[in-house]
Amino acid sequence: MGIRFIKISVVYFAIGVILGLFMSMTHDVALTGVHVHINLLGWASFALAGIVYHLFPRATSNLYAKLHFWSANIGLPIMMVALAIYLLNGVEAAITFIAIGGVLVVFSVIMFAINVLQNVRSAG
Repeated sequence: MGIRFIKISVVYFAIGVILGLFMSMTHDVALTGVHVHINLLGWASFALAGIVYHLFPRATSNLYAKLHFWSANIGLPIMMVALAIYLLNGVEAAITFIAIGGVLVVFSVIMFAINVLQNVRSAG
């Protein structure tokens, strides 16, 4: 699970940096919120979760870890695509999908928190 999170975090990192470069080149910062969320949630948070899972293998083999991984990796793209649509086109229906993706991301963080609190312990 740790390696999965680290690998997917690098994909989000590349997407976030490419989006940042695009915004810089076009001098259009309309997608700043998307850029920031992809880098913070997709790159930083997923990489840190991957490190936690790698360091504490006991936390990887349970339902919490699976729910964390899948709800985060379904929720974040839904939320980011919908946010981009809303920011660029003002499509009100996108707000519903921003909320759905956001709830999935929050759920994933809660699953991670429960998992860490229950399964991450010192070796001694």
